[in-house]
Amino acid sequence: MRLRQGLCALGMLGGLLGAGCEKQQEPPTVPMDVPAVPAPTNTVPRAGAAATPTAQKVVDSAPAQGTGSTGTAQGTGSTQGAGSAGTATGTGSTTATATTDAGSAVAADSAWTLEPAEKKRGEPPSITMRSVRTGTHAGYDRTVFEFEGPRLPGYQVSYVKTPVQDCGSGDDVPVPGKAALQVRFTLAQLHNEQGQATVAQRTFKPALPSVLELARVCAFEGEVTWVLGTTRRAPFRVLELRDPTRLVLDVQH
Repeated sequence: MRLRQGLCALGMLGGLLGAGCEKQQEPPTVPMDVPAVPAPTNTVPRAGAAATPTAQKVVDSAPAQGTGSTGTAQGTGSTQGAGSAGTATGTGSTTATATTDAGSAVAADSAWTLEPAEKKRGEPPSITMRSVRTGTHAGYDRTVFEFEGPRLPGYQVSYVKTPVQDCGSGDDVPVPGKAALQVRFTLAQLHNEQGQATVAQRTFKPALPSVLELARVCAFEGEVTWVLGTTRRAPFRVLELRDPTRLVLDVQH
């Protein structure tokens, strides 16, 4: 009897031990072929390769915009004085044989002609001529008479017979070339208020393709006259320019 009771006790003890062992078994592991679940967005990893952001190269797609336009350059360069240069690319001074004397306005007839060109202006006082210069351009030679103040004196431009005479002495004034183009200014002077000469030189010899020489034949009682010795009786044109005030005379080659 006691033996049977002992065997029952051992059987009960073994059942209890078996139940306890089953409760302590670990859960099955996750199979290796199951895909990993991606990390949720907008989170910052604490450590690992993902914690270090990859550097990104920023490329500026906007084109570079530089400065370098070409335009009209004004320089100095005349055979007898300072003048505005002709049309050029970029900036810089031109040679003495490229003077065009560009201006802010053209008020005279710019057509080429062989007929006299005249504009009468009789309002006093006399206007002071302060410079004379010459230069050449493609197709023509240019002579510039510059004046003080905002307006020009009266003028007459025409071919005249040779020889020409000095208005004071009446003596002949020889000029080279086959023709003489006279420029006569009225109510004009070649001195300032102090009586000092503004254009002291009486003769210019630029020896250009058309204009060979300029000779002053009169500077007396409000009249100033220059004569251009030219290679032929070539068409000419007259331009009035401002800032500064100038009368421009072009003679074709």
